[in-house]
Formats: sequence, structure tokens, C-alpha cells
Amino acid sequence: MHPLFSGLSQKEIERLIVQCERKTFEKDDTILGKNEKRKGLVLLLDGVAEVYVEHEGYDEVLEVVQKGGLIGFSSLADFLGVSKGEGKEELVAVRAAERCEVLVIPFSVLSRLWDDPNVHDYLLAQACVRLKDVYVSLAEQIKQARKFGDSTSFVVPVQDLMIREVVTLPPSATVQEAAKKMAATHISSIVVTDEQKLCGILTETDLVERVLGQSLPYDTVIERVMTKDVATISRFAYYYDALAMMIERGVKHLPVVDGKKVQGIVTFSDLMRKKNASMMRTIQQIDHADDQTLPKMKTAIYELLATMLRDQVPIAQCLNMITKLYDRLVLRCMALALNEVGNPPCRFAFYQMGSSGRREQFLLTDQDHFLVYESDEHVSYFAKLGEVIVHFMERAGYERCKGKMMASEEAWRGSLETWRDRLREWMVHATNDNLLLAQNFFSYRFVYGDIDLHRTFEQQIREQLNRAKIFFFRLVEMERQNEIPTLDRPIRSIFGLERKTIDMKKEVLFPYHHSVQILGLIHGIVSGTPFERIEKLKEKQVLSPSFAKDVQKAAENVLSIYIRHKWNHYKANKQSSSVLSFTTMTTREKDELILSLKTLKQLQAQLFSHF
Repeated sequence: MHPLFSGLSQKEIERLIVQCERKTFEKDDTILGKNEKRKGLVLLLDGVAEVYVEHEGYDEVLEVVQKGGLIGFSSLADFLGVSKGEGKEELVAVRAAERCEVLVIPFSVLSRLWDDPNVHDYLLAQACVRLKDVYVSLAEQIKQARKFGDSTSFVVPVQDLMIREVVTLPPSATVQEAAKKMAATHISSIVVTDEQKLCGILTETDLVERVLGQSLPYDTVIERVMTKDVATISRFAYYYDALAMMIERGVKHLPVVDGKKVQGIVTFSDLMRKKNASMMRTIQQIDHADDQTLPKMKTAIYELLATMLRDQVPIAQCLNMITKLYDRLVLRCMALALNEVGNPPCRFAFYQMGSSGRREQFLLTDQDHFLVYESDEHVSYFAKLGEVIVHFMERAGYERCKGKMMASEEAWRGSLETWRDRLREWMVHATNDNLLLAQNFFSYRFVYGDIDLHRTFEQQIREQLNRAKIFFFRLVEMERQNEIPTLDRPIRSIFGLERKTIDMKKEVLFPYHHSVQILGLIHGIVSGTPFERIEKLKEKQVLSPSFAKDVQKAAENVLSIYIRHKWNHYKANKQSSSVLSFTTMTTREKDELILSLKTLKQLQAQLFSHF
């Protein structure tokens, strides 16, 4: 029985309940609108609700209310006749985070209950808890606001960064005209347009390489030498989007396009002026790093990571940008390795596994990678290449893998035929050790090499998986021993008072990764990041669109909590640990974790239902 009715007889309860209104709300339905006049308190009989505030088109969740919780404490001021905000709109709204059953308790019923001391005590306790949470949240926001006050945020829109007066020329202009215009306006690129529509871009590099380098005459039309496949960006994108695209595409100029019309341009130098120029220059030097300068790249990337976490860049975007930088670093290591051992004698492909394979690496961890090549004739060359790759990656800050899952090891390199035999061994003899090897392997991501060889390799894997039902069964059976915990009750009482921590890596992230991985393998999805696999599972109608979105949101919430926890350990020079103490979490983080684990557990249950 709810504390509000604990002092009443059954007959009195039944008489009052009749005056209340029971309602059902589906997921994302509005329970209380921000301008809706409050009629009383709302008791949540079942489900989970979110209290949120709308700000500049973005919904900020302030509180998560679970079964048995009350909504609408601010309306008590009106009920008591002490409200000082008469006529003002409500600032918060409430929606169903999942299907909810509620009981609307009108003020008339509260009046009947008000003389009961149990009701007074209960409402006072609830109000005190909510007030404490509000003050904690407010203190956190003030602290963050002061912390960010002197920083140009990574979440500044592109339209606030772009140069609006774009220097343009038509495709029929000559390279001499373009060179003169660049010199006169002190710019390094010309945007080529035809009636404001983007046709291409001509940079100083293009002039040097495609005109002077090819000894073309100065009256050559720029249409012939311009870059036609131009990377562009929307004015509604953000600083971190522009920077990530420049890093990924290796460009320094991004035309800002709305529809097909050019609205402005963002340059790498503009972004450098907005942030620490020396840090950006160091990142720019990744492509030219050598054995001596490789160690400096890690520091530069960590500085960028610190800035993005401080500026509260969404964790998915943060990981996207950092992964692109790490990929460039790995590609530089690969270039140095190939330069040392010489040109490869046949086609090959290089893959990364683990957090890098999942695009979830934020701090440099140990090395997880393997090599695939065409023929066993060239074993000695690729043995040497594997050793040199490991050397340069170690110089860049990647520790050697303690489990020796690296291309320098014979077990993690081989020809197509060798890999076919290796995977067959894992699938036929599905021991726990082989299953662990397979789990790590199937987090792979193609990073460098011959794309056709890569496609042949993946087709070979798919053919083997078509005959691997026992292998799937064994993978699922092993996962049943690692069920994701549920946190339905308040954090302080999970599994009794003795539980104070949760291992985010072993108890949450690994089971989530494996659930997505195995579901993908069962349905022919052999590679991809977890988010990419979820999208493919949605396309194959294995996951509904709404559930796929919920899983991605839950995973992002968990990753955000985990990454900030690990980063704080790194900054404090503490030993790295994935164990999170509940006492160090904010109220909002606890609420997000409760909802996220519930969703991820549903994903795991869907996997188990296959067997």
C-alpha cells in the first residue's frame, strides 16, 4: 500500500480512489505539459517517467521517476496557498519513458488526507529528497558553467564560425585569374560556383600539384584542375563536426552549403584560431610523424579529448573524432613500417580489434590487431611487417597486448587459407578459450590494405558462419553467465546494502557488445561497430526502429558515464579501473544508468530467446 493511504481503512481508500483518475500513457506520451494547469499529484503505478525542460529545441532530462514515485511537487505550493508565481507558466514537462500507468490524485483528495501525520511525514521526506537533488544539480551546473566560461566551446554552430563573404570564380575562369585573386585577397582557396551552386574548389595545393607540377599553361580553365568531389558541411553542424570532417577527409577548407547554394566557408586556420593553435598544429603533424616524434601525438590527442569532454561534446561525436585521429596515427605507423620493410609482395589487409575495432577507444590501450594476406609464399615478409608495425605503434603509445593478440604473433596473421582453418578450429572446437578468441576477433574493423582482399575475406567468413549453429549456441550459453544487472530499486539498495559498485566493463559493456555481436553474426552481419550492427539489425527487422534507437541511446549513456569515470582516473593519476562506485555518481547519472541497463538487458534477453 502506498504511504499516502497507509492511515486509512480499506473502505475509506476505496471511496477516495473513486475520486482519482487512472490513466495509461504509451512511450513518449506527454503526462504533464509545461503549460498544463496542475490538478493535483500524479502517482506512478507502473513504468518510468522523465521530468524534463525544453531549451533551444533540446530536451534536458532533470529527473527520472520510477514506480511508486510522485510527480507534481511544485503544485503543492498552489494547494497550500503559498505560491508566489501565480499566472506564470510551468517550466517543466513530464513524459512516459516507457508505458506508464498513473493515478491522478486531485487536490480534493489531498485535502482529505492532509490531517494524517503519516501523509505529512511522507510528503515532507519526498520534498526534502527532491530539494536536495535540485541543489546538487544546480551546483553541478554552476560549476560546469564557470569551468567553461573562458573556453570557446566545441558545440559552437558552424554558422557562427564560417566566413560569409566567400571568394568565388566560375568554372570557365583561368588558373591565372584564380592565382591573382588568391594573392589579392590573401586566401588559400577559391570556391568554384555556377550561379551560386557549388561546382568545386581550387586550393594553393591544387595550383602547385596540378598546374605547376604538370607544366600546364596559365590560361587553363580551373574546371580542369579543381577538386570536384568537395567535402561540404551544413551551417547547422557544430565545430566538432567540422573538425572531424577535416581530419577524416584530410582537407583544410569546407564550403558551407544550404541546399546546393554556398553560404560560407570554414577553414582549418579558422578552427585553429578558435582553439589552442599549438595543439592543432601537433595534430596536423600526425601525417608527418617519424620514429622520434610519434610519442608526441598521444599528448596532442589527449589534449583534444580533454577539451571535448570539458565542453560536453556528445560522447558519440567525441568518440567519432578521436577514433579518426587514432586511425590517422595507426596509418602513419603503417606507412613507416612499410617504408622500413619494403613494398608488400602481394595484397594484404590490416585489421584492428577491441575498443579500436568498435570505434570506442578514447585512451590508448594495448594493441589488438591482425594481418590477412593472399598467399603462404610470403610468410617471412609479413612476419617482419607484423613486428615492425608493433614497434611503431608502441612508439605511438599503444602498449603491447599482454594476451599477444597482435600481428607480430603467428596466431594473429596468416593467408586466407590459414584464417579459414583458424576460424574452423574455433567453431568446431568451441572451447571457452576458442570462444574468447572468437569474441575478440569478431570486433574487427578493416583499417588498411586491399579492399577487394578484405571483401573476399569477409565472404569467406560468412560462408563458414552458415554452418556454425553449434558455435552460436556455445557463444550464447557463455553469455548466460554474464547477465546484465537490473537496477530497478534505488541505487543504495541494489542487491542489498552490501553492493556499492558496478564493473562497467565486465557487467555492462562486454555483455552489451557480445549481445549485438552474436545477434549480428546469427543474421549474417560479420563486422561493423556496435551502432552499425544495430542499424543493420534494424534493417533486417530483427530489432524494431524504436527499440534500436533505445538501445543506441542506452549504450551512449553507459559509454558517457564510463568514459568520464576512466578519464577522471587518468587525470588523477590513479590506477585504471572499470569499477564504478555509486557514491561518486550524480543523481542524473544514477537515473540514466537505471534506465540504460534496463534497455540493454532487454537486448540481451532478445539474444537468449533465439536459443
